[in-house]
Amino acid sequence: MIIKQDLVNFALLGGLVGGLTMACIQPAWAEGAQITGIRLNPYEGGLSLILETDSPALDNIFQASAGNALIFDLTATQLQLPEGGDFRQVNPAEGIAEVTVTPLDPHSVRVRVVGTVAAPDSQIEQTPQGIVLNLTPQAVATQPEQEIPSEDEAIVDSVPPAPMENTGELEEPAEDGVAAPAPLRIVVTATRSEAEESDVTRSLTVITREQIEQQSAVTRNLGDILGQLVPGLAPGNQSLSEFGQSLRGRNPLVLIDGVPQSTNRNAFRNIRIIDPSVVERIEVLRGPTALYGDGATGGIINIITRPGGEGEPEFSTSAGLNGSLSEVDADSLGGILQVGVAGREGEFDYRFSGSFERIGSLFDAEGDRIPPDQLSTQGSLADTNTLNLFGKLGWESEDHRLQFTINHFNTRQDTDFITDPSVNQFPPGDQKARARAGLELDDQSAIRNTFLNLDYSHPSLFWNSRVHAQLYYRDYLTRFFPFDGERFGRVTPEGFRIFQSRVESEELGARIELETPLVEDQLTLLTGLDYADEDSVQPVTIFDNQAFDASDGLVFNPIGDRPWVPPLNQRNLGLFAQLQWQPLEKLLVRGGVRHERIGVNVDTFTTLDGNTIPGGELNYDATLFNLGLAYNLTDQLDVFADFAQGFSIADVGLVLRGAPAGFSVETLDPEAQQVDSYELGLRGSWDSVQASLAGFYNESNLGTTFDRETLEIVRAPERVYGVEAAVDAQLSEVWQIGSTLSFVEGDNDVDDDGEFRPLTGFRIPPIKWTAYVENETLPGWRNRLQLLYSGGRDRAFNEGVDFRDVDDYVVLDLISSVALGDGTLQLGIQNLLNNQYFTAPSQLLRLRTNDSFTAASGRTFFLRYGIDF
Repeated sequence: MIIKQDLVNFALLGGLVGGLTMACIQPAWAEGAQITGIRLNPYEGGLSLILETDSPALDNIFQASAGNALIFDLTATQLQLPEGGDFRQVNPAEGIAEVTVTPLDPHSVRVRVVGTVAAPDSQIEQTPQGIVLNLTPQAVATQPEQEIPSEDEAIVDSVPPAPMENTGELEEPAEDGVAAPAPLRIVVTATRSEAEESDVTRSLTVITREQIEQQSAVTRNLGDILGQLVPGLAPGNQSLSEFGQSLRGRNPLVLIDGVPQSTNRNAFRNIRIIDPSVVERIEVLRGPTALYGDGATGGIINIITRPGGEGEPEFSTSAGLNGSLSEVDADSLGGILQVGVAGREGEFDYRFSGSFERIGSLFDAEGDRIPPDQLSTQGSLADTNTLNLFGKLGWESEDHRLQFTINHFNTRQDTDFITDPSVNQFPPGDQKARARAGLELDDQSAIRNTFLNLDYSHPSLFWNSRVHAQLYYRDYLTRFFPFDGERFGRVTPEGFRIFQSRVESEELGARIELETPLVEDQLTLLTGLDYADEDSVQPVTIFDNQAFDASDGLVFNPIGDRPWVPPLNQRNLGLFAQLQWQPLEKLLVRGGVRHERIGVNVDTFTTLDGNTIPGGELNYDATLFNLGLAYNLTDQLDVFADFAQGFSIADVGLVLRGAPAGFSVETLDPEAQQVDSYELGLRGSWDSVQASLAGFYNESNLGTTFDRETLEIVRAPERVYGVEAAVDAQLSEVWQIGSTLSFVEGDNDVDDDGEFRPLTGFRIPPIKWTAYVENETLPGWRNRLQLLYSGGRDRAFNEGVDFRDVDDYVVLDLISSVALGDGTLQLGIQNLLNNQYFTAPSQLLRLRTNDSFTAASGRTFFLRYGIDF
């Protein structure tokens, strides 16, 4: 079997890499140091930074400066703080704005000290307890020279440093009188209040900036990156769309900086709306939730943009080249160019960046060109040009923080190729889709998303409450490839049948949150209000039938526009309250309620079939609850249990565009889909192993599934359940491995007779297994092999729900990065074994014709060099 052979090849290749690596490893590397504690001890005129390690080595430290920052890189060193995470201290001493200690890579640590005026002066000492960095800020360098205390003197005379930003109080002083700084907590915001990851009462995945940069070596499509790294999320399909990429069998709600980006006319193009170069991290809250309102029945994908800089301007630039290795063709070549600057000037901080990416033609593993209008994923990445412009400007004075963010993302397809209909003469599934040249189409597939966000925060304003407010605006457009309406029963009374649709949406909204401590360190109340007003429409461009037929489907001459989905106005108002209670030191309880009201206004309109549909107003309301707890079994192991309710309204526009004669808006069932979710899980973090395991079950009485045969929304009782697991292990100073496993299954009862049948494969993905092995082959040179296995699924096919079953496939990628000069050279090879495969949506869409049966990309490469200065 091909899959088994690929797994054997993976094992052999991994063994080969391991053997070569072990042959090259220097003996000293196996004895890397570990930083197990960090202390900051201010003294008059300076600051001592103590890195506790049992293997202090000054010859492993490399010092540099950039603007106001003094940087120390410690090689052959790991950061192993007792509670995990990084270290950050704000304003620890006069003249020093910030001290951070973070992993530069799994076997190097970077210490960064930012001065308020300029980079501090430093002296380095080696002691039996560790490494001491004595720092003298430039702001006080002109004072009389002070005697730098020894480590013991510094311990006796020190005072507690300032609290860490957004991390609460310091730990109690140790017996020697020194206030040990609390380790940096992994703080997440997808819960609407800052929380340590260990205190979240449900499954959560945080994709860091480093992971995003690493995965960008093989793909810059966020849907594909998340499909590789997030348990419970279906694999990406290498396209403009996340169609078929469900989260726990349901649709996720996509946010940027906490602001919803999903549209009420769901076009399944909500993830590819921002370039990964401007993303700081991505928080994926898995499972239904009402924390952010309508639409998150599968969970939340919160994309957090990069913050402003510190100190003098810091510039970055990178350039890259990509293309096919399965078919060496100039058409496949593409590239990327990125530039950016970030810094701080007094009370203002800023970050500005721009990027342009060209993706050339795509070729499958057999060397054949993949049709760029692939129906299987509703839009290909082939022959696309993408521009992303990002800006962030912040003002901070005392405790006030005001920040403005703008991001403009625009990806457009420009191709001369289209699907060849001749493949349809073969039985469905016997012939893959093929491309042919000669396309003449002015406006091709595109996504444009412009996002503006004004953000204000204050840590302690009313009744000692944290205040956070947002005012935002979003302008969104997505355009699909033309289709022949005759295949779907869409022909106008005049006989027009060649259409191209687009979704246009504008949204204006506001959010405010108030987090109030009721009982110190025990009870906190979060209250808030969300409001959004969205206008959307889905028109179609009509093309000349005669020109289309005479050119054998190559020439598209537009002759006018008509509404397909009429203009919709949707207003959402949500009120919520969340209570956090810590009755015991090891127990945390979270619970709350949200009430949502939604109004949808529809004007009278005429369908493509010529039916006049009277307009009207739909009103929805829902009150949702959640309750969860997290308990620390040990310092390393937590158990959590959670009950949550999520909801969504049906895709009204999808129903209206095919409304029959005599239909009216008021006949639609206005009741929202409400999902009850139950989850139980474990997560642990030890010195060299991090792991999680969760099981979930959710159900809804009015599930909403789109029937692709009848083109109607099916509302029926449904249930979805599954198991997710993840593990990462640091085997040594140079070896790291990890894996995730996702199993999801679901059923619904269409006839409401108590007999449940499988949900379609568009909703329920096959089992997914990912694995990786990462190695530091030489200092500064890292290599990673990662595998994604998508299993088969025939349950829905065997019971007559899907027209086809789904076969399994496996993809292996290689990511390599090496420090070169002042920058980093990165090489990525996607589909390293050049496996010929078809994604699950592509397999399911080979319904009656083969022009939807589109192969995935063969072996491709990505080469990029980036530098910061």
